[in-house]
Amino acid sequence: MLKLIAILLDGLSYSAWLFLVAVGLTLIYGVMRILNIAHGAFYAIGAYACATALGLYYGAGWSGAGAFLVMGLTAIVTGIVVGLAVERGILRRLYGRDEVLMVLVTYALFLILEDATKMIWGVESYFVYQPYAYFGFIDVGGLPYQVYDLLVVAIAIATGLALWLWLTRARMGRLMIAVVADREISAAMGINVPRIFAITFAIGTVLAALAGVVTAPKIAVAPGIGVEVIILAFAVVVIGGLGSIPGAALGAVIAGFARAVSVHLAPEFELFAIYAVMAIVLAIRPYGLFAAQGERKI
Repeated sequence: MLKLIAILLDGLSYSAWLFLVAVGLTLIYGVMRILNIAHGAFYAIGAYACATALGLYYGAGWSGAGAFLVMGLTAIVTGIVVGLAVERGILRRLYGRDEVLMVLVTYALFLILEDATKMIWGVESYFVYQPYAYFGFIDVGGLPYQVYDLLVVAIAIATGLALWLWLTRARMGRLMIAVVADREISAAMGINVPRIFAITFAIGTVLAALAGVVTAPKIAVAPGIGVEVIILAFAVVVIGGLGSIPGAALGAVIAGFARAVSVHLAPEFELFAIYAVMAIVLAIRPYGLFAAQGERKI
């Protein structure tokens, strides 16, 4: 019974984290048709920025729940600044080009940003454990469970709901849906497509930075953390269907629980569990669970 509870708790936590990591990637692809390899670098920048901001916060003698406000502001500011700089400075000049070229451009950008983080923050590890330890533990069926992990689950759910409301209720979100349906007709009807692209890329970058920010208190922030993330994010969105936000949620749940089951029942297969699920899904549905051939969804 304890093992089942552990699988459920670990699967829930990891699924929430995977959704936060992947949702920005699938949003950008759904609207802009760009498979953004630099997403992993944005995640890493968010984590480093969080470590720096919290270091200043605690270094000034402050403590308490104000750290979470600092984390939220760090994700928003970092994502908007980096996202708009990349979109306006690089990607805007390449719209309409072949998708393979865009992949190569974002891959090159990923390598550049990886080296830039080393130049800015060095190669030493950063530790900001205080927010993770702030709420302590609770007892779930006889197992101690970190409350911070529940907070991450809540953030993932809130993020998914906020995106759904944005896309279905907000005017700007409905304009995004129109651009997804047909970019050329949207432009002909007077929609400012470059502006929609800029907003979309900024939101996607904020989401990547948010994933890095919420992860920073749980890990050692060190060079290379963005590499694994982009691979996992790609696996999740492929399982769910590229460009589908519900698909990203379902893909995160499937991948998260597959990993949890493998960790507790067959640890030797942990590294392969998510990719095995991806291979099985693609063998059955080559375009993912929520995507059909030739469709663009969000």
